[in-house]
Amino acid sequence: MKNILALIATAGMAAPALAQTVSNPPKACAHLSASFEFIVHAPYAVTAPLFGPNGERVWAGQEWDPKFIYPQPANDVEGAVFTVNHGTSTLVWINTVFDLDARHIQYAYFLPESMVSTVDVRFNLIDASTTQVKVVYTRTALTPQNNELVGMMSENDRKKDKEWERAIDNYLANQKSGHRP
Repeated sequence: MKNILALIATAGMAAPALAQTVSNPPKACAHLSASFEFIVHAPYAVTAPLFGPNGERVWAGQEWDPKFIYPQPANDVEGAVFTVNHGTSTLVWINTVFDLDARHIQYAYFLPESMVSTVDVRFNLIDASTTQVKVVYTRTALTPQNNELVGMMSENDRKKDKEWERAIDNYLANQKSGHRP
């Protein structure tokens, strides 16, 4: 009986702390997805290689400069691991899917102490000379303090369609004219 009374007394003392935990649960980490689609005015065989980490160099701008850890020499393959500088941080990227037959490429990358992101790219053949590209970014904050960052980045992700379409169109036009950027 003493044990039961001790247990009840202990539970009674813990109840206010438990009630506070239930009424103020820990803040969850944000997990958001954002997608966009655009058209590439080129056949799939030309379009798909532009979305490998090495292939993307030709249209993505100077800030996209992957440093390959694996494989050496650099090659766009499933399992590739590379880093990209992002401001003062170095992002570690992994090419998790590189299946050109299935028209699917996917990456995961880590912004240390802030977030983990995946980038999923799928292709749809519109006709022999036109490819639709759908990109889905999924971002997860590593702490609740990074929820705002994840939200801002997800909002920016939704607006990349025109930027990517224009950059790829410019690259392809320069290729046709023989001009190399």
